[in-house]
Amino acid sequence: MRLLSVFFAIETLIVSSAVLVNAAGTVFVRPQVRVTTTFADFNARIMDHWGGGGGKFVKISKDSKHPFQGRTFGGAKRKEIGGTRAFGSGYPYGSGNQSTVAGRPFPFGTWPLYWDQNFMNSSEYGPQYDAIRPGGLLVYVSLRTTQDHFNVTEDEVYYAVGDRESLLLTMISYVTWCHVIPAWPSKFDPTSPISTVKLENVIQYYRASSFALASPAYNNTFARIPNSDTKDSTPLPEGMEYSPFRKCIDNVTKDALTITNKPPDTRVVSILTAVFTTLWWVAGWVIILIFVGIFYILLFIRELLWSGPFFYLSNLWDRYFPDPEIKRREMQAIREARRREITYENYP
Repeated sequence: MRLLSVFFAIETLIVSSAVLVNAAGTVFVRPQVRVTTTFADFNARIMDHWGGGGGKFVKISKDSKHPFQGRTFGGAKRKEIGGTRAFGSGYPYGSGNQSTVAGRPFPFGTWPLYWDQNFMNSSEYGPQYDAIRPGGLLVYVSLRTTQDHFNVTEDEVYYAVGDRESLLLTMISYVTWCHVIPAWPSKFDPTSPISTVKLENVIQYYRASSFALASPAYNNTFARIPNSDTKDSTPLPEGMEYSPFRKCIDNVTKDALTITNKPPDTRVVSILTAVFTTLWWVAGWVIILIFVGIFYILLFIRELLWSGPFFYLSNLWDRYFPDPEIKRREMQAIREARRREITYENYP
């Protein structure tokens, strides 16, 4: 569990996230991977963990200097994620020439794996582009469990191969749902003669052959046939074919693997923006009018009070409790007036 918490911490560093709230009010985070194809603006498609995919596909801008400019990506749905044991399988559209993966679109948002000897021209997606591969460079990780949850033998081990972010996020789902023993991924080099996972070991491709599940205990003698549409393959060993652990991994991969989601509906966003902007202005003017009305009401009440009972009480107070200074001035004025009267009477 401690290692699992570390996975979640790493997840927040390498991907963006969408905050969701379920019916019970519990807040949780759905991890996302951004797919940037141009520096002309900040527009980017999002690859969602457990996302549904779909929507219209878009083209990589031809003025973006992207190595795959002009190709389409996105639009594939979650239900189309599964391929076969043949490399190049799992394309909902754009597979074209079945003997090569070169020049193909990216229905799920990322490009396929590559194999040694430039198999089916896959070196087009080789390590020279790992720095811009959606989800990061290719890695692999071992998938093991214990007999506490599945009836497995000690040598039943599988390997998942794919881009780093997708594999880390899916590893969390493997641990959660299939009780996989947490493990950190390692860099995948399919051209190495001592590579742990080889082309012949793949038992299932996913997401337009950009992700794979393999087992060293399996050897597909048809794997080197350059035909992504072939149905020929060496049968899985019986224990592997009916293994609940393998089936769990397969199901979780199909359900949780990150894929490009549909773009936001700009029309809805524009309408909502206009509505909220209008409501904001209306609310602002209503608040201003309310404050102005309150101000004038207070002025009216003040005038009413001071010209009514308060005015009477003020005069009554001044009559019985005059201000000494005012009283002194009044008396002085009376004396002055009387003195002037006396002076007038004595005038010859």
